[in-house]
Amino acid sequence: SIQPVYGAQHPPLDSQLTKNFVKDRSKAGALPMKNKKASSFHEFARSTSDAWDIGDDEDDFSSSSSSLQTLNSKVAKATAAQVLENHSKLRVKPERAQSTLGDMPTNCKVIKSSSEAQLSRTSEEACVRTPLQKQQSLPLRPVIPLVARISDQNASGAPPMTVREKTRLEKFRQLLSSHNTDLDELRKCSWPGVPREVRPVTWRLLSGYLPANSERRKLTLQRKREEYFGFIQQYYDSRNEEHHQDTYRQIHIDIPRTNPLIPLFQQPLVQEIFERILFIWAIRHPASGYVQGINDLVTPFFVVFLSEHVEEDVENFDVTNLSQDVLRSIEADSFWCMSKLLDGIQDNYTFAQPGIQKKVKALEELVSRIDEQVHNHFRKYEVEYLQFAFRWMNNLLMRELPLRCTIRLWDTYQSEPEGFSHFHLYVCAAFLIKWRKEILDEEDFHGLLMLLQNLPTIHWGNEEIGLLLAEAYRLKYMFADAPNHYRR
Repeated sequence: SIQPVYGAQHPPLDSQLTKNFVKDRSKAGALPMKNKKASSFHEFARSTSDAWDIGDDEDDFSSSSSSLQTLNSKVAKATAAQVLENHSKLRVKPERAQSTLGDMPTNCKVIKSSSEAQLSRTSEEACVRTPLQKQQSLPLRPVIPLVARISDQNASGAPPMTVREKTRLEKFRQLLSSHNTDLDELRKCSWPGVPREVRPVTWRLLSGYLPANSERRKLTLQRKREEYFGFIQQYYDSRNEEHHQDTYRQIHIDIPRTNPLIPLFQQPLVQEIFERILFIWAIRHPASGYVQGINDLVTPFFVVFLSEHVEEDVENFDVTNLSQDVLRSIEADSFWCMSKLLDGIQDNYTFAQPGIQKKVKALEELVSRIDEQVHNHFRKYEVEYLQFAFRWMNNLLMRELPLRCTIRLWDTYQSEPEGFSHFHLYVCAAFLIKWRKEILDEEDFHGLLMLLQNLPTIHWGNEEIGLLLAEAYRLKYMFADAPNHYRR
């Protein structure tokens, strides 16, 4: 029942693909590259490996990691000595540091890897200091941690709660506390984002998990949570049976890879919760079974429902501090809301993933109409949309954006009719066109794919997502009902 995810690569390019590209480039002088389009989806799939597919051979990994450790320790010592020397120079002669900026050699380049640093240290020692000194001259910008704090933040540094935000929060509270919540009005209010304080209950309502009638909510939650743990009693022990071994093994491998830099998701208790959620979902949906990438879709729900019980930032929160009842409610609610989401996009995960293929094709058609220059640029350098947009559709842009941005994005997806299945296409188009300048600056296949699979969004916040959604809405308004949308 396992369907591997093709194209969701990280590092971005498959080593074999890179070798083939270098081989093609080095062939016979200025002969143009032949177009090697995959004749079918399956052919493309066979030539592509998964993002995290490093193999299960522990011995191979440990032997290669020991050599890497040796290399890194040498580089680390040399770099540490260099940093100490730089600091001592800056302390003694600060005016010299200022003048150095004007005297920079023009051929300096940013060091991208430890091995490159070691190779270029002797010949370009002055260049190694460039990134540090250049950073000092950049304008001040509010710092968002590299691992991307999950809590709501605007990259613009706006205060967390303005008068307008307080008014919006009050409007949400009135809607949610009414006897029968007006779901249309709730969707309208949620489109520009849901305040953190009311997001858990709002998401339950918008996903169709909770009824609009406030008197029925408590009983519904109790019944659905009991039903979920009934599934666990009924099915979870079957993970040890032979015909479920492949499914359970793949889930077990993927869970530690889910947001590996956020401590919350590396806690054993959290990983056990994710394993149960994913295994039960796979057993109850045999048409698709478990597919790599579905593990990512649990995380926004888990974080939102956890935030209901945690006042501080959740990324470093130790879940063992919560009671068993609270953990059970978070787990059950995450399962049901994820199930509701997947019900609308399940053809993305059935055999050969036809939903994703259609959406990638629709994205290609849409971009050809929105920005012909970008579209022709891809054609010129033989970049197939499937090579980068497959992951965008399979993981709903979750690997392209920080988790806090995904949560904000899903506020709108849940308030938009067919948000995950239809509106997401226009968000992907707006996201692609957002980088048009960078795309047009790249003038080879390898550079384009490297850019498209490593877009610099680590500092994005609510402001950037708001602009992206506004552009996506404009595109939907202009093209959704256009008769030529699916033909050139």
